[in-house]
Amino acid sequence: MLKKNVLRNKKDFSAIYNRGNSFGGKYVVIFCRRNNLGYNRLGFLASKKVGNSVVRNRARRLMKESFRNMKSELKEGFDIILIARNSIKDVKCNEVQKSMNFLLKKAGLIKNE
Repeated sequence: MLKKNVLRNKKDFSAIYNRGNSFGGKYVVIFCRRNNLGYNRLGFLASKKVGNSVVRNRARRLMKESFRNMKSELKEGFDIILIARNSIKDVKCNEVQKSMNFLLKKAGLIKNE
């Protein structure tokens, strides 16, 4: 993932939380907002409620890998925050990917083919 595609500023996160749309699933919550750039920017979060650092990093890796597999299907020009839920601890990558795919379709971020 390129540096320009990563959300880092508190201002950006706050804008997405306050003025974006949210969609919740079993393993992941998605916040999204149009950014008027030609590319998507992403933020992956796992709070301390999810577990210790090992579990949180695994949750972020699962979400990143699932997103990487679906990247070609997504519309461009959105800021997206993916937040891990506590239930992500004991699941495989394909289950997370199914959940994220459902949420991204619900959010209208998947290209119509």
